[in-house]
Amino acid sequence: MKRFLAMEGLDSDTAENGLSAKRLLRENPYDAVLMDLRMPGMSGLDVIRWMRGEGFRTPVIMISAHGDISDAVEALKQGAQDYIVKPFDPEEVVIRLKSLVEATGLRRIAEQERPDESGLIGESPDMVAIKHVIAKIAPSPATVLITGESGTGKEVVAREIHRQSRLSSGPFVAINIGGVPENLLESELFGYEKGAFTGAVQRKMGLFELASGGTLFLDEIGDMPLPLQVKILRVLQERRITRLGGTEPIPINARIIAATNKNLEKQVVDGAFREDLFYRLNVVRIQLPPLRERRSDIPVLAAYIISRYSKEMGVKVTGFTPEALEALKNHSFYGNVRELENIIERAIIFADSDTIDADDLDLRTSGVHHVQNRESSSPCYTLRDAEKNAIVNSLQRWEGNRTKAAKELGISRRTLISKIQEYDIEL
Repeated sequence: MKRFLAMEGLDSDTAENGLSAKRLLRENPYDAVLMDLRMPGMSGLDVIRWMRGEGFRTPVIMISAHGDISDAVEALKQGAQDYIVKPFDPEEVVIRLKSLVEATGLRRIAEQERPDESGLIGESPDMVAIKHVIAKIAPSPATVLITGESGTGKEVVAREIHRQSRLSSGPFVAINIGGVPENLLESELFGYEKGAFTGAVQRKMGLFELASGGTLFLDEIGDMPLPLQVKILRVLQERRITRLGGTEPIPINARIIAATNKNLEKQVVDGAFREDLFYRLNVVRIQLPPLRERRSDIPVLAAYIISRYSKEMGVKVTGFTPEALEALKNHSFYGNVRELENIIERAIIFADSDTIDADDLDLRTSGVHHVQNRESSSPCYTLRDAEKNAIVNSLQRWEGNRTKAAKELGISRRTLISKIQEYDIEL
């Protein structure tokens, strides 16, 4: 293995047993550990327990024989990120090692850039309560369902749960269910074996496997097709997956966090979402309030956003005039934090000084806010009119680009196409 890894450009040290491994780990920093389950004197499980007890966060891939599957699952519970069954393909080991090292490296970079910052900005009563819930549930393996309008920060909450969890040293893998074509979704989640279908020229690991030892975030779970919901339910029940074209069940050790901006209870009643899957996901529920219901957080959020974008864009815009800040506090923000980010990013571009004023904000360009004004002045202006108007305005702004319009509106591209057909919108 050492020679094979060297041919692949990976430096490695070898240890003949667990005691030698302990010595090397104390003396050298490593990006990953590849370890046999059964070794003389000190087993792989013993080494993992020692590593976690000593505070080593180095990711571990365990090697096991076919008869050691239950021990391999126990290794995952003790903190291993992945396991490989003998006999194995050395190329697959390299792929898994590189994926693990890349994910760990990205996490370390993020921690260095934001050592004390959770990303959850705000001290309103709602946000304080949510932070308290996160601190309570993060150390447990419980499945979490995050609900709230588009743009409220559901992924930020998911990442914070992961950061505070016992799996924080593992990867955080996210997928937007509504953004993946239905015919590709299953292979993205479960992976596939070589030859499983036309074009499957080599084995591919799915996101459930890539998230092993960490967290899998299923965003827009309400858009998941019914046939696939059955398979996700089985994964949550059995904690195993099978790749497309495969026959061997593969244990998974990933925490599942799901999110949606839809009313899943209503979808259950309408037959669009399985009731049993809903209850499996709804172990712990976090409901995020819209920004307009926590206006006291707008100034601190705006300050954080202006600081971040100013650094990214290389400009010196440091704050807001009192009039600009008051305008932000009075804005409806039907696009929530995402809309606030877009408004401030645009304001930084057009600002003529180091301070953003009310004219720089140009809040009138907010399509949804404009629709709100029209509705209030016309008793015949319905919610359907508002929705159609918002879609038309967004499509016009993006010159008919459905992907970008859907992102701006906070819905999936599939949902947007359905709405275009429903309202008979001509492009």
